[in-house]
Amino acid sequence: MSYKETLLMPKTKFPMRGNLPNKEPEMQQKWEEEKIYEKVQMRTEGRPMFILHDGPPYANGDLHMGHALNKILKDIIVRYKSMAGFHAPYVPGWDTHGLPIEQALAKKKVDRKSMSESEFRKICEEYAREQIERQRQQFKQLGVRGDWENPYITLTKDYEAAQIQVFGEMAKKGYIYKGHKPVYWSPSSESALAEAEIEYKDKRSPSIYVAFDVKDGKNVLKGDEKFIIWTTTPWTIPANLAITVHPELEYSVVSVQSEKYIVASELVEEVANELEWQDYNVQQTYKGEELDRTVAKHPFYDRDSLVILGEHVTTDAGTGCVHTAPGHGEDDFWVGQQYNLDVLCPVDEKGVFTSDAPGFEGVFYDKANKLITEKLEESGALLKLNFMTHSYPHDWRTKKPTIFRATSQWFASIKDFREDILKEIERIQWVPEWGETRLYNMVRDRQDWCISRQRVWGVPIPVFYGENGEPIINDETINHVSELFREHGSNVWFEREAKDLLPEGFTHPSSPNGEFTKETDIMDVWFDSGSSHQGVLVERPELQRPADMYLEGSDQYRGWFNSSISTAVAVTGEAPYKSILSHGFALDGDGRKMSKSLGNVMIPSKIMKQFGADILRLWVASVDYQADVRISNEILKQVSEVYRKIRNTVRFMLGNLNDFDPQTDKLKDGDLEEIDRYMLIRLQNLIKKVDHAYDTYDFSAIYQAIHNFCTIDLSSFYLDFAKDILYIEPENDQRRRSIQTVYYEIITSLTKLLSPILSHTMDEVWSYIPGTEEESVQLTDMPEVRELPNQDELKAKWDHFMEVRDDVLKALEEARNEKVIGKSLEAKVTLSAKDERTKNLLEEIEHLHQYLIVSEVELTESLSEAKEYDYVKVAVEKHPGETCQRCWVSSESVGSHEKHEDLCDRCADIVEKHYS
Repeated sequence: MSYKETLLMPKTKFPMRGNLPNKEPEMQQKWEEEKIYEKVQMRTEGRPMFILHDGPPYANGDLHMGHALNKILKDIIVRYKSMAGFHAPYVPGWDTHGLPIEQALAKKKVDRKSMSESEFRKICEEYAREQIERQRQQFKQLGVRGDWENPYITLTKDYEAAQIQVFGEMAKKGYIYKGHKPVYWSPSSESALAEAEIEYKDKRSPSIYVAFDVKDGKNVLKGDEKFIIWTTTPWTIPANLAITVHPELEYSVVSVQSEKYIVASELVEEVANELEWQDYNVQQTYKGEELDRTVAKHPFYDRDSLVILGEHVTTDAGTGCVHTAPGHGEDDFWVGQQYNLDVLCPVDEKGVFTSDAPGFEGVFYDKANKLITEKLEESGALLKLNFMTHSYPHDWRTKKPTIFRATSQWFASIKDFREDILKEIERIQWVPEWGETRLYNMVRDRQDWCISRQRVWGVPIPVFYGENGEPIINDETINHVSELFREHGSNVWFEREAKDLLPEGFTHPSSPNGEFTKETDIMDVWFDSGSSHQGVLVERPELQRPADMYLEGSDQYRGWFNSSISTAVAVTGEAPYKSILSHGFALDGDGRKMSKSLGNVMIPSKIMKQFGADILRLWVASVDYQADVRISNEILKQVSEVYRKIRNTVRFMLGNLNDFDPQTDKLKDGDLEEIDRYMLIRLQNLIKKVDHAYDTYDFSAIYQAIHNFCTIDLSSFYLDFAKDILYIEPENDQRRRSIQTVYYEIITSLTKLLSPILSHTMDEVWSYIPGTEEESVQLTDMPEVRELPNQDELKAKWDHFMEVRDDVLKALEEARNEKVIGKSLEAKVTLSAKDERTKNLLEEIEHLHQYLIVSEVELTESLSEAKEYDYVKVAVEKHPGETCQRCWVSSESVGSHEKHEDLCDRCADIVEKHYS
């Protein structure tokens, strides 16, 4: 007889290798065919709702690591909530309007000028829809579960109609107005920008000190003084109309050789160093308010430069006398309004000087810096020229510098309802907590939001003009345009004349002859996506406003988080979300930003082909995503090792459940062996920890907890010693069934706990667990923590055993190093307890040698020749018996059985009873 055939070795068809890149697409297709998303929604219908509202990615280009990080985080949360007592529909979305698509088409040689606006917009829409399809497939490959067949898209008719209603509601409340003032302007995009579209990068700029002669001292100054200003934008000097001083600051008249200069007293020494004044003395001092409305001369135009007062002046840098061009700066504009200054802006939409800047007409503003500096030098006004590198606003799409430029734009007046937004911000739950401060400060400092753009591809601003140029926005026009868009889409605005876009028979006092024109600007794309609370959460019957969560990258505090709360509070008085969760950016393994030039870009589709989506998902769970995260092949290989550990652990348990039927073989808690009940207690602790981590969005804690459970609790202990029972004892042995009962509960629980993260693998595992009724683990609920008989007492007892076991393991390792033994089953261990509690414990536990994975344990009162540890003294020796050829335990009973000489008494008895 072959004794190997009498062993109940693990058997399972669950493969050792995941083969994820090949298996996952098959599984995704199966989910689609079996409509798993719809089944999940049907199962959870009627539960409390949890709505995670998807912030729309821009429909252009393949997915990058930021997309993958974002969508996987969302998917983990939604999957968990669906298994944790909630109804959690997930509607993905796309942002589709704006400049990047226009630029992409220009690169494809689409000749914008050879076609009408309407024709061009149709090509833009086609391109956007192609990109959506491409990205949709890639998101599905990540294993993201959602209503992919019915996403929301900002270019659809219903969405645009809802957006017009949001605009109209804000206009009705007086929050929308047209104004002429400086805004961020991108010459490279030829359009106004909102703050959300600005990023700061270093730029090298000229730094100049310029003298303005006093023309009229108003009986305060003598008239032979000069104000000194400092600026890093010489190109704005042609637009100078004033010099601003702070009313409360002290200003000094400083005599330097034959000249007299005026600067803030605090800055005299600093300016003297900069301008290399050798001998100078202060002749007089004035408070800023005394200098109000004195007059200086423009350095090279025959124009006055009025001295005015402004609270924005500081002594952080410069001279305390601020060059003021109301057409090129926000502070300049507002202070200029108080003095009725013109809003002079001699630069056109391309950043080129107009005839309002004589001598520089036709020159690009940046190139004019040199010419203007030379002109200042020629007129004797330039005191110093330097160059400095400083942080400067850039267009986040073209990556080119922006300017402040006064133009006629449409604005949403945030300041009118700012306090309401700030109150809402305080009510929201923020993860991480610093998000509250970040958004609060942004809103607190915000005046107006420039919502108009001088582009074609977007939602038109639904405003008509009368014959006198008066804007017309009222309920009648808004409702009519909204319904037109709902029926025809916003392209109708470009296809029809103004009169054909107005309600039939429409009249207005501003147009006695019935002639109307229409606005040609479109809305800022942040207004598009910022209206999604209306266009999606309200319009979609399966969703609700406010959403429970918005989850995006940390750049969205100035973007979607900001525009969404602005439009929602304006329209409803409430924030559109109850909580905000933000994540950092994906960097390479060295913590560098990914770029093609560095060759360090990690592409999700390539990672999935090499490792599989579940490895990417496990990586997302492993990182501290609230900060910037690192990813590289080396990091993914480490994650793959953890994945392998989990998979092998699960496979071992599946193999040992091969002959287990939970309907007939499962034992009640009270019939389980103590050690098995103890492992169930350990499992409950894991469930509790993982459940809390999911609820607090701490996914790395789940990663660590489950990895440790698989490695320490299971592989290094429970699965290891159990082999001597599972393989050796007969099939229906009580101790064997006890272990299998616990294996069954552990594997079922682990599969559910990991399903939101390893969605493909756990669905595969589920199909191999005996006795499961549901077709997918996705159609189950998370395991609930349960109490076990004598739980606290049992836990205390076996926790102490684990401490004693650590002592024995140390002794065995030392004996191995000293070549006393090889494998631990060769050992006989003699133990002497150092305290009464340990002594009682060791005497009470049956099968002690099995739990310690040695061949024999002897207990004794005292041990002279032994090593001392925390709880026991331990002597390790090589066992004197022979090795049983069936159970590999050394025993002096081997050879005593006449029929089975190679077996110990235990194995001989089993073979005789069950296999003869």
